[in-house]
Amino acid sequence: MDNGTELAGLRILIVEDEFLLAMELEMLLQQRGCMVVGPVSSVGQALTMLDGEQPDIALLDVNLKGQRATPVAAALHARGVPFILITGYSVLQLSEPELRDAPRIDKPVNCRALKRAVASALSDTPRS
Repeated sequence: MDNGTELAGLRILIVEDEFLLAMELEMLLQQRGCMVVGPVSSVGQALTMLDGEQPDIALLDVNLKGQRATPVAAALHARGVPFILITGYSVLQLSEPELRDAPRIDKPVNCRALKRAVASALSDTPRS
């Protein structure tokens, strides 16, 4: 049974430069009881946000205003924060080790796929 609350209480960082998609993700997650951190739309903003926030998980667009999100992925990994790529890129286009093996959701984002990916990413990440 899907009552929409399985994500409730999670702090989720959204790193997405497409304004409408970022707002859609924010609304979707807030409706499910999540606390949204951001959204932010650039590598610099994401790294600054991570200096003051510790999200439970992050949704990360691969290409942020023409810059790869690799530094953000590395910073999340160093902090032990799981992340999910939200991208239109194929697996073959993700050559960076920080991105290549990350769970991913293709654009356009499907609500069920997003919930499954978040649950899977959290269950695969050791918690301290």
